[in-house]
Amino acid sequence: MVNYIWVAMTIIGIVFALINGNMEAVNKAVFDGAKEAVTLCIGLISVLVFWLGMMRIAEESGLLKKLTKLFRPLIKTLFPDVPSSHPAMGYILSNMISNMFGLGNAATPLGIKAMEELKKLNDGKNEASRSMITFLAINTASITIIPTTVIAIRINYHSASPTEIVVPTIIATILSAIGAVMIDRYFYYRRSRKG
Repeated sequence: MVNYIWVAMTIIGIVFALINGNMEAVNKAVFDGAKEAVTLCIGLISVLVFWLGMMRIAEESGLLKKLTKLFRPLIKTLFPDVPSSHPAMGYILSNMISNMFGLGNAATPLGIKAMEELKKLNDGKNEASRSMITFLAINTASITIIPTTVIAIRINYHSASPTEIVVPTIIATILSAIGAVMIDRYFYYRRSRKG
């Protein structure tokens, strides 16, 4: 559906530019946008490679396993329907830790695998389970300690202090995660009272 919206917006924009005689401006914007996108991607690659390398070092050194053990009681409380030894737990924890380090690109495949495993626990039903809804809420409002992508963008655009957003990001994401869990629990208990 989103693809159709983008195509429609593009076609409407081009037709509108043709009618108003602004095709030269459209062409300039297309080429300037492409150039800026390439520059931005190259700037992001360096930061993402650095942090993905740090994640690899953390994994090889056993730090991720220690973080997993540290967060396991919290995760078990948030996902009581998921057995401790189930692969979904590992994917959920890895996704959350990747999000904490601002590695959304690394967290996405882990989140997809977690959802696949949670769907297996839900007997493959098309209706989302309690754990799937909770995971989606937490993943969407994930706590971020180091917003690497945003820092990379700020560095790319020559910010005077690209890391000044770290503390506000931590506060905002902790509050959003708490809010997401509270809303998730509220609707779960409301639904269970009705049923």
